[in-house]
Amino acid sequence: MTAVGLFRKILSTGRVAEAAIAAADPLPQAAGLGGSVQVRHVDAGSCNGCEIEIGQAFSPVYDAERYGARLVASPRHADVLTVTGPVTVNMVEPLRKRWRAMPEPRVVVAVGDCAKDCGMFAGGHGVAGPVSQVVPVDVHIPGCPPEPAAIVAALRGLTGR
Repeated sequence: MTAVGLFRKILSTGRVAEAAIAAADPLPQAAGLGGSVQVRHVDAGSCNGCEIEIGQAFSPVYDAERYGARLVASPRHADVLTVTGPVTVNMVEPLRKRWRAMPEPRVVVAVGDCAKDCGMFAGGHGVAGPVSQVVPVDVHIPGCPPEPAAIVAALRGLTGR
């Protein structure tokens, strides 16, 4: 959204944030998470398109925190691990370590098409494979890159809000 578009939106609606998206049905993976989730993100080798959209999902416009999702710096504090990109050879063990460091119950969210099937990086020299070959994936958010609203909707499915 451009600065002019944002200014017009504020004038017409009186708010910056997007309207709340439709509430998602709670996902079975969310059992035991208690209505809010702490999210740790790992870039396993992406082009950074998905990271930009994750950043936007937590920005004031989409505001994933209002639905109980919060980014944390340590996997030891996380309930949810979001992973982007195909897993590169150098990221296989670090990704497993982050996953093992998370307390139970833990949920892994593969963000973007590359996390699901390596996308355009399939067969690349340094690509070990999709996220599901390294850690168990519970939720996949499709798209290249997925829109922030789709990321927020998936997180709402985990928080149940």
